[in-house]
Amino acid sequence: MNRRKKIKTILTKRSKQANLKANPKKAKPKYISKAERAKLEAEEAAQVSENGSASATEANQDSIE
Repeated sequence: MNRRKKIKTILTKRSKQANLKANPKKAKPKYISKAERAKLEAEEAAQVSENGSASATEANQDSIE
């Protein structure tokens, strides 16, 4: 009985691990380092400032005409 139980537990454990590896849970987002977050924020801020200045110049040109 002990031998059967031991073999069964080993096989079930292996099958569970294989199943988890084949179908991972995506509950947590991928880790992004602090440096990467800072870089992304800087890029977003640059894009926002470029878009903001471009729309401001367009508004100025519209008011001039």
